[in-house]
Amino acid sequence: MNLLKDGIAQHTVEKTTLTRKLTLDGLTKAYPVYKVRLDQLFYNEQNDRIATWISQYRAQHDGHAPDASDREHYNAVIEKFIVDSNPDAIRKTQNNIEMVDQREPGVVLADGRIIDGNRRFTCLRELAKKNDRFGYFEAVILDRNIESSAKQIKLLELYIQHGEENKVDYNPIDRLVGVYNDITATGLLSVEEYARSTNETEGEVRKRVEVANLMVEFLEFINAPKQFYIARDLQLYYPLEELLKLIKKCSTVDEAEDLKNAVFTNILMQTNGDMTRFVRHIKSVIGTEYQDEFLQEQQGIAAQVIETLPPQGKVTTESLRETVRSNTEAVRALERSMDKALTKAKKTETKNRPILLAEKATTFLEGIDTNILAKLNDSELQRLKQQLSRLEDAVRSIREYL
Repeated sequence: MNLLKDGIAQHTVEKTTLTRKLTLDGLTKAYPVYKVRLDQLFYNEQNDRIATWISQYRAQHDGHAPDASDREHYNAVIEKFIVDSNPDAIRKTQNNIEMVDQREPGVVLADGRIIDGNRRFTCLRELAKKNDRFGYFEAVILDRNIESSAKQIKLLELYIQHGEENKVDYNPIDRLVGVYNDITATGLLSVEEYARSTNETEGEVRKRVEVANLMVEFLEFINAPKQFYIARDLQLYYPLEELLKLIKKCSTVDEAEDLKNAVFTNILMQTNGDMTRFVRHIKSVIGTEYQDEFLQEQQGIAAQVIETLPPQGKVTTESLRETVRSNTEAVRALERSMDKALTKAKKTETKNRPILLAEKATTFLEGIDTNILAKLNDSELQRLKQQLSRLEDAVRSIREYL
């Protein structure tokens, strides 16, 4: 079925007088907009958000994805995920379309696959149940094939979703899934291509790739490989972003692995209401004389926690919350370990604070360029002498205690 040929011939597609500008293959031009009957369209399973939801569907249906050949059932499954993910936004968009009709055209492929406009399509499907005038979706139709033009279509999708202004923000986990699939897993896009399409720097994209890899490692750690919806449910993005900062401070690969396992275990058990803040607290321990003791203790607890995990294929968000996180003994052991390490680290920090401040003061003083002194006027020289006198008094006062 080709919407531009069969659809027009069968009167399920009608050309309008509207156009929409798109940039494809590096060229920007105005494309005609068509009215497409809703039953001719389907959600794109390669969309970043939808890929996350499909991972959840697979977990609930013995690894099987919804059958796209049964278009109505497939669309109904994805529609439910879209509505449940943000019902307020759906309600707002639906009310707006009901009052003033669809104002922004979407983008679809000739086979009916939606590239841009999932939320509008979802709202129109719901409205069409009550009024036939909402039975069409206005969209540009690209005569492209997802297999032969995968890169070009993905670049266009990224630009529309992330490069244009006023787009609804993505869940950061959905963006991680997209980066992982497009750059790491399939190699469809390079970091440079991805960055150019999303108006980001290459450094920002590389960082997201690293966080995405941590997400994949965490899911493997909990026996739930590629079950990306769990990462979204557990709100992993910001804790993993903080973990990445800590890993970069590790001096060895083994140290980084031990740190990851400790943080993964605490995220899994949710030992703190704000896991992002929890990971930041670990920074106070890493690099101190108590680091090895802390990580070793955490490793022992982690080994016990891992034994309580359901087998691969049986891990769900619900099973983690109801079974694994209900192990209060393990949660308390992790909390005690963390509290003990933080207390020791803070005592050491307090004890060493005079030394650190003295070192900082010395560094600042040694940084003074004495050649500049000749250029100071009398007033400035007097201020400098007063400050040096205060410093001398402070040093004499401290020496009395030594």
